[in-house]
Amino acid sequence: MKKYQEADIHFCTIVDEDYPLSLKETYLPPAVLFYQGNWKLTKRRRLGIVGSRKSTEYGERVLTKIMPPLVQRNVTTISGLAAGIDQQVHSQTMRLGGDTIAVIGTGIDQHYPKNHIYLQQKIGREQLLISEYPLGVPPAKYHFPMRNRIIAGLSHGTLVIEAQERSGSLITANLALQENREVFAVPGSILSSGSKGTNQLIQAGAKLVLDVEDIFDELRELWLL
Repeated sequence: MKKYQEADIHFCTIVDEDYPLSLKETYLPPAVLFYQGNWKLTKRRRLGIVGSRKSTEYGERVLTKIMPPLVQRNVTTISGLAAGIDQQVHSQTMRLGGDTIAVIGTGIDQHYPKNHIYLQQKIGREQLLISEYPLGVPPAKYHFPMRNRIIAGLSHGTLVIEAQERSGSLITANLALQENREVFAVPGSILSSGSKGTNQLIQAGAKLVLDVEDIFDELRELWLL
């Protein structure tokens, strides 16, 4: 406990009143969530935004278009602090003066990828950093699909910007669908491997997003817009 107090790391258990209801209602919710930062962000309008680790100029331009109106409507973004789209979601949200939640697949004292150490620390200080893993737990391959279920469970809806076939972003989207959450996808070129996954999501029934209003239309009643 002293280690956690010294690092300003708190925890919320599934039996606590503050445990997010949207996550508690999911299949296999974490028994404990460790966190740094503003826990109140789990009570706001929340949208998961995920995408390829190898983001393209197209994906970056899409984010540049949709992020400002989301921040203006006080939507808290949730992503996984991975390379590519995830990192840009967190960075752009903060640059625009908005709120973001990062869910990671390691202990909060670990940093993966290593070059995101300063971004992770900034989110822990100024936003909200969440993990189901205690201090000292390093990254492991199976941690990241488990992390994705938390992103999907915390979010009112999940937006996929870019995704290759069989990518982690599709795992997050499928988990959201299983929990009856809204899933949104940005279409892309049929010639681009980076858009193959998102195009398949749309083909399977995900809401096609051409403009941020497509997201607001689906979540307007829930978010009281």
